[in-house]
Amino acid sequence: MVSFTVRMRFEEGDHGVIAETLRQLTLASRQEEGCVNYIAHFVESDPATVVLYEQYVDEEALENHRNTPHFLQLAKGGLYLLKHTRELELLSAVD
Repeated sequence: MVSFTVRMRFEEGDHGVIAETLRQLTLASRQEEGCVNYIAHFVESDPATVVLYEQYVDEEALENHRNTPHFLQLAKGGLYLLKHTRELELLSAVD
């Protein structure tokens, strides 16, 4: 299992377009065969910050996700162009 969070910061004025892009990206990502969880959040105390929680069955599923048309359009061609910062945190499950 591959689990991680992605934290991105945006301009406050972009909140509406970010929310709609995240809705579309979430819907499409959840349909992917290897996607276990894909949940987008706005940070309540800082609505210009987004936290994504993602889980994939394995590295291959994650790589497939990163090459889907919806990821290339909505993330790379959308969110990544509007972001100020992006941090990725890899997670290890407690067994």
